[in-house]
Amino acid sequence: MMRTPVSERSLIIESSDDEDTHSAAANRRRRGHDVEEQDAGSESDSSSSSSSCATPRRGPSSSSPYSQQWPQSYRQSIDILSSVQSPNLSFLGTSSLSRLSNSFLAITDSFQSKTPEIISNFVKPLLSPTTSDEQQQHEDTRKSSQYIPSRKPSLQQIPEDQKPLVVGHEVSPYRSCSYTQGVMNGINVLCGVGILSTPYAIKQGGWIGLVILSLFAVLAWYTGVLLRHCLDSKEGLETYPDIGHAAFGSTGRIVISIILYVELYACCIEYLILESDNLSKLFPTAQLSIGSLTLNSHVFFAILTTIIVMPTTWLRDLSCLSYISAGGVIASILVVICLFWVGVVDDVGFENKGTVLNLPGVPIALGLYGYCYSGHGVFPNIYSSLKNRNQFPSILFTCIGLSTVLYAGAAVMGYKMFGEATESQFTLNLPDNSVVSKVAVWTTVANPITKYALTIIPLAMSLEELLPPNQQKYSNIIMLRSALVVSTLLIALSVPFFGLVMALVGSFFAMLVTYILPCACYLAILKTKVGWHQIAACSFIIVVGVCCACVGTYSSLYGIIQNYT
Repeated sequence: MMRTPVSERSLIIESSDDEDTHSAAANRRRRGHDVEEQDAGSESDSSSSSSSCATPRRGPSSSSPYSQQWPQSYRQSIDILSSVQSPNLSFLGTSSLSRLSNSFLAITDSFQSKTPEIISNFVKPLLSPTTSDEQQQHEDTRKSSQYIPSRKPSLQQIPEDQKPLVVGHEVSPYRSCSYTQGVMNGINVLCGVGILSTPYAIKQGGWIGLVILSLFAVLAWYTGVLLRHCLDSKEGLETYPDIGHAAFGSTGRIVISIILYVELYACCIEYLILESDNLSKLFPTAQLSIGSLTLNSHVFFAILTTIIVMPTTWLRDLSCLSYISAGGVIASILVVICLFWVGVVDDVGFENKGTVLNLPGVPIALGLYGYCYSGHGVFPNIYSSLKNRNQFPSILFTCIGLSTVLYAGAAVMGYKMFGEATESQFTLNLPDNSVVSKVAVWTTVANPITKYALTIIPLAMSLEELLPPNQQKYSNIIMLRSALVVSTLLIALSVPFFGLVMALVGSFFAMLVTYILPCACYLAILKTKVGWHQIAACSFIIVVGVCCACVGTYSSLYGIIQNYT
């Protein structure tokens, strides 16, 4: 992987004033020796760990216009959310971890220790190469094999004169993912709480739902490959918002970013509803009385969960949560194993036959199955992180295929076991007196607590970018993130219907992100290069996605309203 010296990274962010070319060159030579000595130590550290990966940057794209517009923090925040192993584990004690820790919340210090002139220069947009020194710099960038240059201005404290400038929200020095790491990252994104509702989806739509699940899996793989072609079409495209920018301009970037962030926000609401339901199953008699006000178990546990997860959103360094949340893959497998154990060993049995097609419930089932494949917001990051990017279609096929096997296995076993009594989460159907049931429920409870902060932080960081520089203080960021967490609690208490909310998210947001937008962006970016068969395939997927989105969204909203009447 090509990397440029850290000393040259600092030259990407400069003021608009012309500098003496010879002085700049001498300055690079003066600092080059010190940086090489630092790199020698860090290189040995980074080479000692190859079990995690992060998105690499392409040198020439550092001056790309896509990197200079909101949301600039998308790639780094999504890398933290999706990485199976924390990107920082091999850099404990080094400046890389310090840069990450400071970049999240230590924004106050960045505006207290340097002069306004330096700060003003530091946060200016990246400049296009207009001087001979800049042209030489980009030439050195292409030839260097040390570090990839940063592309965004930082809001963190400016280092001393002898140290290079670093970027805001930096995750780590960038490495390359292997095939296995790419598959694990993909499965970690896809296999979440959606697996709990697959038996309920069969109850809603009948056994025909397995055909729908398989069809969605194939289409999700195809649209994932389309995203890859979009990324390769132009230099500098690395994330889903970048693709939207290339396809539909700044408006497309903003609209797609909002859709992706609202989807993450909705997932946090689902986490709170999930915690409330499952903890109420474990402790059904729990309640809290405050004067004449009595909180039942569902409300009490929703508030308790919020109190627990809120401090995790204030962390300067989310590497520990990123590492722990990687257990989501293991948790999903463990819960399916527990379901199988309850059916076979605990003698619940698989006696229910069900129906082939339940037409009134198909729209809800569409949303639930669509939710299972809502990982496309992360796939561009995974693609950009691969050492061998030609493996991406195979990696995508593997992680979607394995996830589909887990989904289908849980769906068949859960519905055969509980039939028409199947709840929106099959953990709520498990026998109360079984040890294995308690293992499954506690596993389900623990997983969202570790993932909540990682899921809400991308949205929080994007909003922090919009704050005026003089308002980007530690206290203000704490208040902003706390307000986001409280708002998810209020919505979770207002709409405590796990299955219907998931169907709504899957019908509207997942259909857009997974099926409709990839095809639309592909046709918009590569309109002069696509053949008629590709146009036909994309048009078919768009029509299917729009139809599913319309009927699923309407049915989900209607079901939610019916619960209040």
